[in-house]
Amino acid sequence: MLLMFFSMVFLLIGVFIGVAFLTLLERKVLGYIQIRKGPNKVGFLGILQPFGDAIKLFTKEQISPLMSNYLLYYFSPVVNLFLALLMWMCMPFFCYFMSFNFGVLFFMCVSSLGVYAIMIAGWSSNSNYSLLGGLRSVAQTISYEVSLVLILLSFLFLVSGLMISDFYKYQVNIWFLFLCFPLCLMWIVSSLAETNRTPFDFAEGESELVSGFNVEYSSGGFALIFLAEYSNILFMSMFSVILFMGSNYHSFYFFLQLVFLSFFWLWVRGTLPRYRYDKLMYLAWKSYLPVSLNFILFYFGMKLFSFCIII
Repeated sequence: MLLMFFSMVFLLIGVFIGVAFLTLLERKVLGYIQIRKGPNKVGFLGILQPFGDAIKLFTKEQISPLMSNYLLYYFSPVVNLFLALLMWMCMPFFCYFMSFNFGVLFFMCVSSLGVYAIMIAGWSSNSNYSLLGGLRSVAQTISYEVSLVLILLSFLFLVSGLMISDFYKYQVNIWFLFLCFPLCLMWIVSSLAETNRTPFDFAEGESELVSGFNVEYSSGGFALIFLAEYSNILFMSMFSVILFMGSNYHSFYFFLQLVFLSFFWLWVRGTLPRYRYDKLMYLAWKSYLPVSLNFILFYFGMKLFSFCIII
């Protein structure tokens, strides 16, 4: 139990450091995309900027709106961050850790619960803007969870199990990226929508919603929501690498792939404009849903065919 506790603590410290420098990377990447320099004054090449931001955020005055439902308003960012970090517990380790048999199921359950934290954060602020942002975010997340799970089902049919470490065994000879290329692209787009990132950042559409569901949050509360969002980006990048890019997580290349996919999230933000909301919903329900259902039938038939050949 002690060993498991220390593994958990070290993993979470790693996630926090990763999130801190992912924010720096994002500001640098967006800066160079817009032909300007990002943060470069604090420390060598701006390397201490994330720590400066953290100190500034956590020492600012914590305000709470007079009409807000105080307890729900106060605890929803905490729950949001807790669920984002809890998802990392299903990450497979070769040392002693919680690499349990139903890791994929655990990931789906915990990622579904994150919607409630956003919904309560938007509603408990008692502000029209935050409520609108919360409603948009919930509708978007629920819509894309459906396509995300159906895309995942195709991969699960191929590996015939719910252990995340199974993906490593089945991708020794060929990556699923080559075997299921259209599904992998759909997974990446659905992950962008699931993590509320550009071009699907309707929950935080600054130009129309004054920052969305977190508009009333300041200092610590805002920082926790921010940490949860970037932790989710890192986790979805890692899960995508495990799912269809070899998932050899005791090699250095695994982490290079993870960094590249995290960079892809930022690259998309600097390149693409925001999508229209009705088009976003049509994409989920009219394009991804029927296509992913067809692919499930295709890969199920493929798996049955391979069993028949073996027999």
